[in-house]
Amino acid sequence: MTTDTTDTNDPLVDLAADLEVEQRNLDDAVATLDDEGWARPTPAAGWAVRDQIAHLAASEDLAALAASDEDAFAAALAEASELAADDHAAPHAGRASLTNAALLAEWRARRAATIAAVLDGDRRRRIPWVAAAMSPMSFLTARLMETWAHGRDVFDALGTDQPATGALRHIAHLGVATRRFTYQNRGMEPPEAEVRVELTGPEGEAWTWGPPDATARVTGPAEDFCLAVTQRRAWTETSLEASGGAESWLAIAQAYAGPPTDPP
Repeated sequence: MTTDTTDTNDPLVDLAADLEVEQRNLDDAVATLDDEGWARPTPAAGWAVRDQIAHLAASEDLAALAASDEDAFAAALAEASELAADDHAAPHAGRASLTNAALLAEWRARRAATIAAVLDGDRRRRIPWVAAAMSPMSFLTARLMETWAHGRDVFDALGTDQPATGALRHIAHLGVATRRFTYQNRGMEPPEAEVRVELTGPEGEAWTWGPPDATARVTGPAEDFCLAVTQRRAWTETSLEASGGAESWLAIAQAYAGPPTDPP
């Protein structure tokens, strides 16, 4: 399935189009790799390029079920949990025998199935997922974030630039929205004070969240903020500026579900 990338009056369709752009960017980066390229290690310890794509194929397999068949999703999630004690083992489950070409074909098929199932379903429903059920918008935003973050690992491994697109706004929004979760996930009390986030998009756009008069502030490039909240970079290694207590958030920011993890 290929979604029309022209802006529509349907935010979910527009979001799906942004997701497909990120998927194609990563697909283009790996489609012509030889076996040595697929085996190249990425910044994630123990993960090669192949493992990153295998992980995305596996997660899209679950996502497609979640969006189309809740009972089948629950059964598949339970099976996946038995096969792997943690997320780092999951990419290898049932995919080690696939050729690189077959693995890429599987990822393509699964990601298309996810988008189709979300767009064809009831927009008012909640879609089950690993940590909690989500709205269709939040569900596709999470898929976009995961694709972009694992894609960054691949681009870093290959030594090439990851295209910066307007889809970064979705990831940045998720990063802001998960601020309280970041603290609660670690058994910490979230600060009461709100944070003002002012980011610059890839085309020079101004993207903002939070009250303008907030004392705690984060400013800088949207791409750097996305790298920080997906824990692909420590925020201190980016061009972000933080003040008023926002530093403590960025030090542990985590825009994805699961146990607490630390940035590099």
